[in-house]
Amino acid sequence: MMEMLRLSHNKFIGGIPPSIGNLTYLGYLFLANNLLGGSVPDSFNQLKELRQLSLGGEFPSFSSNLSVLEMLNIPQNQFHGHLPTNLCLSHPHLKELAVDINRFSGFLPPSISNCSELQIFDVSENYFKGRIKIDFGKLQQLKFLSLALNNFESIPIDSKKLFDSLSNCSNLELLELSKIGLIGVLPNSLGNFSSKLHYLGLSQNYVSGSLPSSIGNLFGLTLINLQINNFTGMIPESIGKLQNMERLYLDFNAFSGIIPPSIGNLSFLIELHLGANRLEGTIPTTLSSCKKLLDLELYENNLSGSIPKEVFQLASLSIRLDLSENNLSGVIPQEIGNLKILGYLDLSENRLSGELPSSFSSCISLQILNLSRNFFHGSMPEALRSLRGLEYVNLSQNNFSGPIPTYLQKMDLKYLDLSFNNFEGEVSVKGVFANTSMISLLGNRRLCGGIVELHLPKCTTSDSKRSTRKLSVPVVVVISLSSTVVGLALVSFLFFYYCKKRNTNKPLDKISTKSFEKISYGRLFKATEGFSLENLIGTGSFASVYKGVFDESGLTAAIKVLNLNCGVGIRSFTAECEALRNIRHRNLVKIITSCSSIDFQGNDFKALVYDFMPNGSLESWLHSIHQVLNLSQRIKIIKDVACALDYLHCHCGNVVVHCDLKPSNILLDTDMVAHVGDFGLAKILSLEGVPNVNNQSSSVFRGTIGYAPPEYGLGSEVSTSGDIYSYGIMLLEMMTGKRPVDPMFEKGLTLHSYARNALADGSVLQILDLVLLNEDVDEKGLISLVKIGVQCSSESPQDRMDIGSVVHELFSIIIATRS
Repeated sequence: MMEMLRLSHNKFIGGIPPSIGNLTYLGYLFLANNLLGGSVPDSFNQLKELRQLSLGGEFPSFSSNLSVLEMLNIPQNQFHGHLPTNLCLSHPHLKELAVDINRFSGFLPPSISNCSELQIFDVSENYFKGRIKIDFGKLQQLKFLSLALNNFESIPIDSKKLFDSLSNCSNLELLELSKIGLIGVLPNSLGNFSSKLHYLGLSQNYVSGSLPSSIGNLFGLTLINLQINNFTGMIPESIGKLQNMERLYLDFNAFSGIIPPSIGNLSFLIELHLGANRLEGTIPTTLSSCKKLLDLELYENNLSGSIPKEVFQLASLSIRLDLSENNLSGVIPQEIGNLKILGYLDLSENRLSGELPSSFSSCISLQILNLSRNFFHGSMPEALRSLRGLEYVNLSQNNFSGPIPTYLQKMDLKYLDLSFNNFEGEVSVKGVFANTSMISLLGNRRLCGGIVELHLPKCTTSDSKRSTRKLSVPVVVVISLSSTVVGLALVSFLFFYYCKKRNTNKPLDKISTKSFEKISYGRLFKATEGFSLENLIGTGSFASVYKGVFDESGLTAAIKVLNLNCGVGIRSFTAECEALRNIRHRNLVKIITSCSSIDFQGNDFKALVYDFMPNGSLESWLHSIHQVLNLSQRIKIIKDVACALDYLHCHCGNVVVHCDLKPSNILLDTDMVAHVGDFGLAKILSLEGVPNVNNQSSSVFRGTIGYAPPEYGLGSEVSTSGDIYSYGIMLLEMMTGKRPVDPMFEKGLTLHSYARNALADGSVLQILDLVLLNEDVDEKGLISLVKIGVQCSSESPQDRMDIGSVVHELFSIIIATRS
């Protein structure tokens, strides 16, 4: 007499028992999210009363016999093949059809048009192709529609078969059409969509033209995601009618004109992303009415004027305030002290000036502060002393002067950039100043002292100062006047040269690479000499990497050309762009620009351009007979990668999971500083409550065999602990010199158990790379590093270290090694 059976979200293994087919009164069966295998038993044909079915395993072909079926839900599995062509013909009462996050291919069956009672239809994150021939206008009950992240043919927006028919779905609440190949201009009929629509996702398409003002009719909208398209024209004033709006993402387009003042009417707004457009004019003061705003991003535009005090009065800002790469001027007002809970502030690459206000002391939650490339002057204020949460500070390329405050050595900073200012005096050797990989002081010619690795001159002794005072007054006057004249001349020349450079269209170079939104195929073809084999650096499953030299600037870059013959290649391109667009860290490979075009044969072409790393990958160093990494270099690289993960997991706004950490993705620059690269499999974990429909499935296996955590192979969700596992395996590889897929690891022996057993037996030195064993070896430090690697690579995610603990332990080891 069983009518409902719920066994989902457990750890059942094996096959589905055929005896379940004897439960002929069964109406509701939920077996999804287990570890079941095999096929669906034929006995399930007896379940004539089955109304709701949620499965894992193979696609249930038997379902064609279930005429009363109302829900067919099989998300987040590994299903292949095509959907049945008769789907819905024999299921007139189907209300929910969800096959999202699988590996289905082929065409969407037109028979779905017959599901007149369908309310939820989700086929997102599959490999469906061809034209969409479903008449959505017949699905009057449809509430939820997601076709996102598939390989459909280019879909003209003016096609009545799709876009216009959607306006007939009077109950539609969620519409997700991101990355499905939409081409053309949004019609005014957009305003005829359901007034119940609260979510509109059209990101990562080829939509162009202006955003129709009729969008203001959709007053039920709470989220609009139009990012990464080709929109032009002004943001319509009617956007201010959407008073229920909570999240508005219009970034990475070509919107121009002013930011409409009506945007201040969106009193429920939580996140506003208008970055990477061509907006101009001033920042509207009406933003002060958005009292719930947590995240404001206006970077990479042409905004001018001063930053309104009203922006700094938005006490709700907590995630990010990013106004970088504009033409903003004036001073930072005292009202900045209102941002007490803000974690990320970026005002870099503007024309801001003046001294930093003392009210900075109230920004007690600030973790990341970037004021670089402005005209700030004066000394660093004592106000920063109270910001105990600060971890990343960049004040480079300003006019700050005076001594470097001693309180900085007591702060728990992970990176400090004071380069190209006018600081003077003695540099500390404590705290952040004790590690050259955590600090940059270049271009401050009057600094002295510090640790040896900084290569600063020794500070002047008291005896030399007394001898200086013995110079006659006339000599001192002559020297002073001469120095003043020369200094003024040099400053004038540099100021003139700087202004001239800022006002000209610069070629691709290391200073202004961010001004390049895209680069042509022709320039990349020329830079790589026709993508010649001589310039081929490496190849992978989804891309090939070439070395390129741009004649106009002499810049050498690494050019990653995506393989678009497989669906994963384009997904990799999108994932990498999305992951890298808002993150900046010295231990991450810097993306310069991108190319999304066609080649000389008319084929689609996509490429990413990165800083070139002359010392290649960590992989090439670890397993080479021609080049060797000593212990100090390996520790430095281990620490660099940990700092990068710490930033990705904890300090860049959203949580970014790399998902493919391994030695071949760790690149080394001229100074052997490690940079984490290849974000083609990365996943951005949304903040709580923020939809994250653009990311790929976490259940599809991610990573590389040997480095990927075991839980990924069982379909577990992607998490930061997965990166920790990969980091632990890579650390052990660096210490032992053995790859995790070495032939010696068989019959249950793994690199992890190999190192774990050595720790238990007290024989760690016997498993280490022979290069690390010399007469000056620090046995305690080596053992500590192996312990970190073993704990990070524990089979159970709960037993692994978090990245903060890893960084803390590494710094303890480094300090102990130096002492």
